Amino acid sequence: MHADELDLPTDLVARLVAEQLPRWAGLPVRRVASSGTDNAMFRLGDRMVVRLPRIHWAAGTVDHEVRWLPLVAGRLPVETPRVLATGNPSDDYPWSWSVLTWLDGVNPRIDALDDPDALARELVTLVRAIRALELPDGEPKDQPLSGRDDQVRRDLAALADDVDIATLAAIWDEALAHAEWDGTRTWVHHDLAPGNLLLRDGRLSGLIDFAGIGLGDAASDLGVAWNLLPAGARATLRDGLGVDDATWVRGRARALAQALVQLPYYRDTNPVLAANAWRVLREVLADARHA
Repeated sequence: MHADELDLPTDLVARLVAEQLPRWAGLPVRRVASSGTDNAMFRLGDRMVVRLPRIHWAAGTVDHEVRWLPLVAGRLPVETPRVLATGNPSDDYPWSWSVLTWLDGVNPRIDALDDPDALARELVTLVRAIRALELPDGEPKDQPLSGRDDQVRRDLAALADDVDIATLAAIWDEALAHAEWDGTRTWVHHDLAPGNLLLRDGRLSGLIDFAGIGLGDAASDLGVAWNLLPAGARATLRDGLGVDDATWVRGRARALAQALVQLPYYRDTNPVLAANAWRVLREVLADARHA
């Protein structure tokens, strides 16, 4: 996916485990199929997963999760991974890496949600619990929309032949003009995307990838409204969270900006993520047409 990402074969992971965590040497190591862009994951035995940053900009995510996952544990209405061990840089691999508990479940499929409204209500409960976290020394994680303006303009220009960029630009302009973030921060996960949510028996059961957890704009966790939920369930989410107009417009704009940066970057290298980004653009445009 990235021109300068590391090659991470299974035998390298097995060797790192054997050398640094010998109590688990000999357990089978299997690559996990994933649309994640920053980390590679490998099953270790039946109940563990090895997580390794695959690109330099993700090198600090292990330390971030090691710090915050133990503090989040038990405070959310879904399962979260536990850090079991960390590995150190070596001659074979340049960054820290981690071993976490494996959470059973499947990622929600947008076209196969059993009960979108029920899922929306479960997401309301989850988001409220994240916002209610009381943890010390949270790190600010967000920037105003204006800080992303240049990138959004470039991304729109790159998609001029593929989407209605005039309408998307108008949606972005509306958010800049009327819904800019005032800097009020709450706890946010920052990546409530289908690939980080887990379902069991159709019910929301788990949340993974805490690389971005921190203090930020409450609108940052609203992206799930467009990257997963259909329009009716989107309204259920908004009503359940009591989202005001400005925060909703800003949440839509943040979801739009993320989708735009994913395209065209992942168009040919990550079909799952690219398809989800296209969906966000369609849903954002549909919202504009029905406004």
